[in-house]
Amino acid sequence: MSAVLLKDPLTGPDIVVRDGVLGGSGDGPGHGAEVVDASGCLITPGLVNAHHHLLQSAFRTLPGTRGVPMAEWLAVMAQAYRDYAVDPALTRAAAAVGLAESLLCGVTTVADHHLTWPSGIDPVEMALAAADAAVELGARLCFVRGSAGDVADTAAESVRDIHRAFAGFDPDMLQLAVGPSGVHTDGPDTFAALAEVARDLGLLRRTQANEQVDVAVAADKYGRRPLELLDDWGWIEPGVALAHLCDLTPDEIALVAESGVAVTHAPGCDVPMGWGVAPVADLLRRGVTVGLGTSGGGSNDGGHLLADARLAVQVSGLTGSPVNASDALAMATSGSAAGLGRPELGGLDSGTPADLCIWDMGDVADAGVHDPDAGLLWARPGRRPRDVMVAGRWVVRDGVLLTADSRRLATHLNTMIKERTA
Repeated sequence: MSAVLLKDPLTGPDIVVRDGVLGGSGDGPGHGAEVVDASGCLITPGLVNAHHHLLQSAFRTLPGTRGVPMAEWLAVMAQAYRDYAVDPALTRAAAAVGLAESLLCGVTTVADHHLTWPSGIDPVEMALAAADAAVELGARLCFVRGSAGDVADTAAESVRDIHRAFAGFDPDMLQLAVGPSGVHTDGPDTFAALAEVARDLGLLRRTQANEQVDVAVAADKYGRRPLELLDDWGWIEPGVALAHLCDLTPDEIALVAESGVAVTHAPGCDVPMGWGVAPVADLLRRGVTVGLGTSGGGSNDGGHLLADARLAVQVSGLTGSPVNASDALAMATSGSAAGLGRPELGGLDSGTPADLCIWDMGDVADAGVHDPDAGLLWARPGRRPRDVMVAGRWVVRDGVLLTADSRRLATHLNTMIKERTA
């Protein structure tokens, strides 16, 4: 692989990429290197989306899913999955659209918490559908074998099957994790079975906690709080990441901080839907590893993680503890990467994988910006990167996806949706 020299970035020294790895500031690119003019641009690590539901890219703005209580939303989404006959073909088409959108928005790694497993369809085929889309697009993917009321032993055995099927993929580009949807759908048997298979295979664990339905069901069914249950079930410990956490008591904040569990903030889902705001600043102040996720198209409608980082800053003041732009950008990069067990991602250190974004900061929307890092979030809402690199490979140049025809992917998914409503 030829070397690349990113010349004259807005802040910091030139950057050298060689054989898919970032070089030190003193390293020369060598003869014949591609030289990329990055003048007037800010270079950041590739963003890491720590919580997505890629299948939901096929169900954006679905009638009955906006501004409704979470229990109603879940019912509408479940019916839609049945009505549109979710299968590997739809899963692949939706994943391809979601991953293409992610790359175009500067997201180089996506954690896909997949929770829909239709009866009669091999779970391995569903998982491979998402994995194949990631390979085609050139994105890093953490596929989370989720559960939403599945039979515990069946779910655990399918994790082993998927793990075997993934053995032929590049482990740096594709990883596997396990993740019950939450205590509102899965009981102690499922959490125990998935924890056991995760330990056997060396996989990370992820789940969702303290959302509206989660809190209500835990109180009604168990007479307890979700985190209290998860703690008893062995899921509040290092190697576990908890998404959402919209409703936390001071004691629960202390529990999370003392446990070593990671957290994923998803304001682009939780805030517009009226489901709450996680106390991110309090968690960060206590030393908790906090990442950022978009959640899925069924609640967020977009996979634009930088826009959600901006939203995280904007709404943090409502919790009484503001988050600054630097904190939010760190959540979208190194925080998310750490929560996925990938500390080598989410940074620009020498010797780490060359996942990066080049952001044009030279037009009128950025004029007058005094702090480029803060301006990346505050100025130009909806900003997209000029260029995106994953593992030293250009996947986006001048705002155009190189690894697939993005419009063809969109047409394919839209056609499939129309055909399934005919």
